[in-house]
Amino acid sequence: MSPTSTLLPRRLGVAVFLAFALAYFFSTLLRAITATLSPVLTQELGLNARDLGLLAGGYFLGFSLTQLPLGRWLDRHGPRRVVLLFLTVAVLGCLVFAQASSFAGLLMARVLAGVGLSACLMAPLTGYRRWFAADSQLRANSWMLMTGSLGMLAATLPVQWLMPVWGWRALFWGLAACIAVAMLCIRLWVPPWTAPGSANATPDDGEGYTPVWRSRYFWRMTPIGFFSYGGMVAIQTLWAGPWLTQVAGWSAMEAATGLFVINLCMLLCFLLWGSITPGLARRGIHANRLIAWGLPLSFVLMALLVLAGPALGPHSAWVLALFCMSSTFVSLAQPAVGMAFAPHLAGRALSAYNLVIFTGIFVVQWGMGLGIDAVRGLGGTVQEAYQVAFGVLGLCSVMSWLFFMHKRADN
Repeated sequence: MSPTSTLLPRRLGVAVFLAFALAYFFSTLLRAITATLSPVLTQELGLNARDLGLLAGGYFLGFSLTQLPLGRWLDRHGPRRVVLLFLTVAVLGCLVFAQASSFAGLLMARVLAGVGLSACLMAPLTGYRRWFAADSQLRANSWMLMTGSLGMLAATLPVQWLMPVWGWRALFWGLAACIAVAMLCIRLWVPPWTAPGSANATPDDGEGYTPVWRSRYFWRMTPIGFFSYGGMVAIQTLWAGPWLTQVAGWSAMEAATGLFVINLCMLLCFLLWGSITPGLARRGIHANRLIAWGLPLSFVLMALLVLAGPALGPHSAWVLALFCMSSTFVSLAQPAVGMAFAPHLAGRALSAYNLVIFTGIFVVQWGMGLGIDAVRGLGGTVQEAYQVAFGVLGLCSVMSWLFFMHKRADN
């Protein structure tokens, strides 16, 4: 296949999207499930905030370890072949988690799951860069993220309801089977990465990641990807749950309901982005302008969380939901980075930026746990510890946005 675009017929494009979306649904369900399981894992294994942060972050560590080789493999071998190989590791990770009896076993399983699911977004985005028209790529990206929010939604109340019936170990056996079904759909519906009648995959251009590392636009987007995007996902997939139980004083079921509300709001938000971004792009309103205008809303809501803290009480979930929704402006950076490079570099550009994001998630998730335990060790209350940790993240996000604004002439 040549490095130029090869658009798919509409019907095949829909099938390809659905196959990838199914895999991404289970990827994000597994990403977010630790927030719902945190009370039972804490009780059964005696975990502290540092352990929870590391356990949730282990998934993102596994993600980060694969991103650079993943980008080259995607460009060379194509989405179908690569994602099927990786999902096999994800199935193994689920099975190890289901049988783990110690924190070390759970952590190893989370890292394996992170490795195995690390291609679930990059593979389709790489394919969309060639297979979909330019004005459809932002929509496809937003609707993939919407599917991810649906997975995170499934990780809240549905998981909480199934826990007394199945237990958390049986849930992971079921997830392993579901990922295997997604693999079958990808094998049947996603086309190979070769031109008709050609036996050769796309050749490697020999440049590696050099064009990506030399891109001023890539580096402009790096801090907001690390702190704002990474911080949003870190809170959505872990720290929103403990905030609701330990700061707002909610029960485990109430917190699961709050997480359901947060993820439902995120799903609707990404559905809206997918509906409006093609029209905005046609009017000349692109990702850079939207990030510049919209991302500061998240700073205001973070300040409200930090300053009000326990006083938010029954409104805590809604404020967290609004924070996450206002942070989605930065999600537009990911497809923007992909479209800033030629199609034959898309896998590397997207994977390099994904490395930034998921390294940020890992650092923020674990760092917030370390910070919470440190403040507690100095005599602070649980509520004060969370307020300090969230406040530090907010300051880092503001500084990353200022860097983005300062470098806007480097487009």
